[in-house]
Amino acid sequence: ATEYHRQKYLEPIARGEHITTLALSEPGTGMHFYIPQSRLSRSGDDYAIEGTKSFITNGGHCDSYVVSTVATEHPSSDGAFSCIVLDADTPHMEWMDEWHGFGMRANSSRTLRLNSAPIARANLLGAEGDQMWYVFEVIAPYFLIAMAGTYLGVAQAAFDIAREHAGSRRFAHTGELLGADPIVSHRLGAMWSELERTRHLIYSAATRGDAGDPEALLPILACKAAAGDTAVWIANEAMTLCGGTAYRENSRLGRLLRDARASHVMAPTTDLLKTWIGRALVKLPLV
Repeated sequence: ATEYHRQKYLEPIARGEHITTLALSEPGTGMHFYIPQSRLSRSGDDYAIEGTKSFITNGGHCDSYVVSTVATEHPSSDGAFSCIVLDADTPHMEWMDEWHGFGMRANSSRTLRLNSAPIARANLLGAEGDQMWYVFEVIAPYFLIAMAGTYLGVAQAAFDIAREHAGSRRFAHTGELLGADPIVSHRLGAMWSELERTRHLIYSAATRGDAGDPEALLPILACKAAAGDTAVWIANEAMTLCGGTAYRENSRLGRLLRDARASHVMAPTTDLLKTWIGRALVKLPLV
């Protein structure tokens, strides 16, 4: 960060006075969020941005947006890209209608069109075309751990509902506790085991990342994928254990199941993360 970045963005963010967000995804590149098609071109001493960004978290509500673009008018062939901070009051920003999701409904996720939006050169992060490191040095350790923690919470909430139901519901004709049924107790035990296995993976990966372990990248990549798998599976199992009361419209478990499913399609997707892990294991470049 430059001193300008520090004073204008980082210190207000740290004081809780400024909200920023990532604007990396685009409609045409899908899960490959690190291959932007938006263009950053010279405009006198500054820049202009042309392109469309999608699925911007808190879109339209933030003070600034970290936008990825092709490096310059003459991009290199190695996929190099730039990141630049776009202030919310920048001219020629056009917000599209809010996206109405199957889940994650508490989040405003919007598409943004940039029609030669002017931006100061001082807002460029790093040098032109040097932001591939950002994917693996910033997004990987921080974003993936944060998302893994989010979906671990979803899984825990779904498990808690199932456990409370199994531990309090009794059959009217026998008086037996639902959790005493061998099938129910078996499923509950399997859910707890998977939840704890995922929790320890996430905590271990975070600890190794904090310690600067050079081998931390693989468990960090695995965290979000594992948390997504666990959250979907546990929410689905909890729905089965709680039966018709959970399957009603707008039940809490129904919301958790819808929210959990977002984990697999939110970049980096589960498939992409597992592909990166596999490539790393045979010492191939991730991208």
